[in-house]
Amino acid sequence: MEKITVIGSGTMGNGIAHLLAQYGYQVALTDINQQALDKAIQTITANFDRQIKKGTADETGKRKALSNITTFTDLQQAVAGAQLVIEAATEHSEIKLGLFKKISDYCADDTILASNTSSISITRIASVTKNPGNVIGMHFMNPVPVMKLVEVIRGYATTDAVTSTIIQLAEKLDRVAVEANDYPGFIANRILMPMINEAIYTLYEGVAGVHEIDTVMKLGIAHPMGPLQLADFIGLDVCLAILNVLHAGFGNPKYAPCPLLVNMVTAGQKGIKSGQGFYTYTQGSKDLVVAPKFTN
Repeated sequence: MEKITVIGSGTMGNGIAHLLAQYGYQVALTDINQQALDKAIQTITANFDRQIKKGTADETGKRKALSNITTFTDLQQAVAGAQLVIEAATEHSEIKLGLFKKISDYCADDTILASNTSSISITRIASVTKNPGNVIGMHFMNPVPVMKLVEVIRGYATTDAVTSTIIQLAEKLDRVAVEANDYPGFIANRILMPMINEAIYTLYEGVAGVHEIDTVMKLGIAHPMGPLQLADFIGLDVCLAILNVLHAGFGNPKYAPCPLLVNMVTAGQKGIKSGQGFYTYTQGSKDLVVAPKFTN
């Protein structure tokens, strides 16, 4: 496998491109406009600089990795000649289905098509392609260059050969691949999102405040980050989208998103990406300040 295309240059897309380039793969990074791609390269460069400060990378490795990344705004050009395409676009099913239909038409019949989706059915995505057996889920964790886990999700038609290839790739990237079957939320988010949702309900119902909820989970349950801070980090809009997939997929009211989460996303408060969620985020500051809405 020599050329890998990554679709989407946001947080997950630029992280996946960073990781692949660092391990020597030729990466075609594509997005709808050059401004987004330029921002992605700036982010990748800054993340390499952090790695250099920590001693996990060096300047030579950084330059070589950056030279492995080529940016494209034309999707057909970006996927030409790729052995693997990894989609990391917005977590909305219609966008993903449209993309997979296009790339299936653009790519060779033996190209593996992977989605970084955190909850959307791989079987459904595969259904719009020419070769459903070549479609698989490759769910990286955020931040990609740091987190060791990759969920590998088999769709109903995904072949053993494709699954084996993706697991081997994850291992070459020094990641741990965990195989999951194609049910809503897979493993990570089927367990994580109800916990985050329950933490939001705990706030919504006045049981405790933001700081108290996160402190209990960090000091009492040994989580490195409290669930409300983690929700901000993931993106409240992403959390809502995943909960909606779980709720629709299982029809169980326990997956229904908390009304507080719905209202916050509707109001544009999406966590770190918008500057405010359960906490307020000031550029350059590492201090966690509870958002005014939730202070006594």
